[in-house]
Amino acid sequence: MDMIIRKADISDIKDIYNITRKAFNKYALNLGLPQRVSALKETEEIIKDELANKNILIACLNNEAIGSIRYEIMPGNIAYISRFGVNPTIQNNGIGKALFLGVEDALIKANIKAVTLHTASKVTALIHFYNNLGFYIHSTTSDRGYIRALLCKEFIHGESLDLSCVQSI
Repeated sequence: MDMIIRKADISDIKDIYNITRKAFNKYALNLGLPQRVSALKETEEIIKDELANKNILIACLNNEAIGSIRYEIMPGNIAYISRFGVNPTIQNNGIGKALFLGVEDALIKANIKAVTLHTASKVTALIHFYNNLGFYIHSTTSDRGYIRALLCKEFIHGESLDLSCVQSI
């Protein structure tokens, strides 16, 4: 298996769009509420805008895009992952973990305090995946019509975290 993880560029927009659609269609199916999943309303133009404003990594296997992750640094030195998906036909092969570890490495080098993300608390496979990466559930909200958990992984322990900047995303 010849997998590489690299910074995405403008030529990757269509692949990122397709990965996001496939991964979040599965997420919506597991959730049972496809109309509530904002990632499925995303366009290639939105991804182009996010390429200019967020960090986006893409995973390629034998030169085929198979996963992507987007993150940004928020106030308080907190990172937020806004889109994270792997093509469902190749999930459970370590690609998601490798993508996250690429982000984690960059965040630790940049002295970021913690990384956060939201996911549906109902999708237990995702909760287990993130727990295995060292995340814990910080809080929950039902602002999108389903219960979303705000997950957090701390890199710098012993400091208080103000996650108000990510709680309402």
